[in-house]
Amino acid sequence: MKRKLTTKFIEGQRPDPLKRLDFRDELMPGLVLRICTSGTKTFCLHKRINGKMRRLTIGRFPVVLLADARERVRQVLYQIETGRFEDRTGVEVEAKPTLGDVIPDYIDKHAKVHNRDWKNKARLIAKFTTLHGKRVDEIKRADVVKACDVIYKSAPVSANRALAHLKHVMNWCVERGIIDASPIAGMKPLTKERSRERVLTDDELGALWTACDAEGYPFGDCMKLLILSGQRRAEVAELRWSELDLDRRLWVLPSQRAKNGRQHTVPITDAMLDVLRRVPRFLGSDYVFTTTGKSPISGFGRLKDRLDKALPEGTEPWIIHDLRRTMSTNMAMLGVPQPVTEALLNHKTGVVSGVAAIYNVYSYADEKREALALWNRHVEKVTRSAVLSEIPRLGLVRSTTTTSA
Repeated sequence: MKRKLTTKFIEGQRPDPLKRLDFRDELMPGLVLRICTSGTKTFCLHKRINGKMRRLTIGRFPVVLLADARERVRQVLYQIETGRFEDRTGVEVEAKPTLGDVIPDYIDKHAKVHNRDWKNKARLIAKFTTLHGKRVDEIKRADVVKACDVIYKSAPVSANRALAHLKHVMNWCVERGIIDASPIAGMKPLTKERSRERVLTDDELGALWTACDAEGYPFGDCMKLLILSGQRRAEVAELRWSELDLDRRLWVLPSQRAKNGRQHTVPITDAMLDVLRRVPRFLGSDYVFTTTGKSPISGFGRLKDRLDKALPEGTEPWIIHDLRRTMSTNMAMLGVPQPVTEALLNHKTGVVSGVAAIYNVYSYADEKREALALWNRHVEKVTRSAVLSEIPRLGLVRSTTTTSA
């Protein structure tokens, strides 16, 4: 932040325990007072030297007084202007980290702490490969625009999301005193996003179900549970046996795995139970859908390609997340009240807090089970008459250590 520095102001400033503070002097261009979390107050000069932004340490307050710091900055600026400045003049030069240096720090210290979908955030930020070698303080808006244009050519929506996440990185750098201001503050999205409205038809849903039959375990069974339950892809793909109570017919999704951070209870219908009982169980593994026993399945992009080949020619493009909308739309047609559907989908709009939250857990338990059973009967109906083209079966070698569920 910029202000006129005074001795009284400097003496009265207290450190922020969470981040460093930088105050730029209005009277002497380039002079910055840095206050560390430890309480140390240091005068610095921020100046571009030989095309690179540098931070030059002048000295600590109160050993170096404000007037002395201004005079020292004036001398250094004169030396730079006249070409006489040399690093060996005793002024320390602090190099700035590159974006590639900053990103792992940001992911570990911020994204993993605050974002449950930090892996997706890391994947999108990684798309800015052309900027990873640049020092953070040297990244210009034009550099980011150029990088976004490259991403936009193949994935317009991803370009928007990647830009949004990069803004978070830059703001984090500002908070930590790595840069003074974000070069992309206020930068608008590259394209206007429209809410998706895609709903699979009954014929498409039937074709997809039969394709899942051909796909088998683990991906085919995972997709079946996605269709039947209406839950999010990651929530189903990373499903644990420890979350399931097959006797009580309940799946309790813990808060740390739920997108909205709230524990979510999903009733297990007859159709869902049938899928789960056919799933092989890896000894010593808690994952329901796995090929190694050590980690949940991944690689849904390749699965999606195979499933697309099984759907009728000319089928409108779809994504896996559209299955949730397909369920909610059909539930409305089947007469399920919207609050019950919202509760089943674990949408924020269907979540309340306090006493009301406790009340709704019990008041919607039966309604959720009845609604999901109604939807599952509809799925069963449309799959009976499904006509499919062939889908190449994924060759999987099952572990000899598996047992029946």
